[in-house]
Amino acid sequence: MLEISQDGQKLAAWSYADIRRADSPPGILRLSCLSAPALARLEIRDAATAADVISRCGRLDENAPGQRGVGGIIGWSLAAVVSIIAVVLFGVPLAADRLAPLIPDVFERRLGDVADKQVKTLFGGTVCDNAAGQLAFAKLVNALRATAGMDTSVQSGVLATQVPNAFALPGGRVYLFNGLLAKAENADEIAGVLAHELGHLRHRDNMRGLIYNGGTSFLIGLLFGDITGSSALVFASRTLVTASYSREAEQNADSFAIETMHRLGRPAKPMGELIFRVTGKEGGKGLSIASNHPLTEDRMARMSRDDRPASGPPLLTPEEWRSLKAICDSNKI
Repeated sequence: MLEISQDGQKLAAWSYADIRRADSPPGILRLSCLSAPALARLEIRDAATAADVISRCGRLDENAPGQRGVGGIIGWSLAAVVSIIAVVLFGVPLAADRLAPLIPDVFERRLGDVADKQVKTLFGGTVCDNAAGQLAFAKLVNALRATAGMDTSVQSGVLATQVPNAFALPGGRVYLFNGLLAKAENADEIAGVLAHELGHLRHRDNMRGLIYNGGTSFLIGLLFGDITGSSALVFASRTLVTASYSREAEQNADSFAIETMHRLGRPAKPMGELIFRVTGKEGGKGLSIASNHPLTEDRMARMSRDDRPASGPPLLTPEEWRSLKAICDSNKI
């Protein structure tokens, strides 16, 4: 037993078996004791006394990170890495799938409003307003929306930009870019693309992707009032504009588009032909429909395999199709 005294007064008695070495500078032996208060320390500066105490403490260095300690640290580090990978690969997608349907509609619409401004700022902000073209576009979108069983809250428009693209935003917004419309040869091609975007809306892929790609903290902050919300909305809207969908989300949106076109009695293959036409000529040249709708041979093969001959009336008359193609004629692109 090591007795510690000062001025003839006994302060403590430590069992040699409970004494452990603590971190200390050179030339000082600093000790702690398992049975003593947590912050209690004893410093021995005399070398002979230190050597005598060390010889009596058989478990002095038991807490020191020796070979076994280093192995333990490495083991726990590897376990932590595996845990993080598991969370990224399985936990985050599962959380996104569970949380996305729980996001309130009012928040999704609010996010869509901010994202809408981001899109219009990024691509010039001009919505094509040719009256005849707008009527034709509304007819096409309404036919798709009604057939897909989606409510009238879906908003859509054609933006006057040369970028060949189309995408959906939270809150029921679908945008078609005139650059893509200009390359289309018939209404079925555009209808298939729009149906694909409606599929993303129906499955709430925007919100799921936002959560998956790192917006979870912002969503939680908005939902529970931890932050003001404005900066989070701007961040999230920018994320939505630049984000891409997962392979599964694209496949599901393709399925939605194919099924919708079949219900209308129209072929699904034209959508694939339009995408191929765009990516075949402009792949890798700036932002296009290929940027967030990755084209693969599997998708093309599926559209061809699942294609059916037209059994329903054309979605637009020849005159309406010409009006839609000219919807941006009154806008400067």
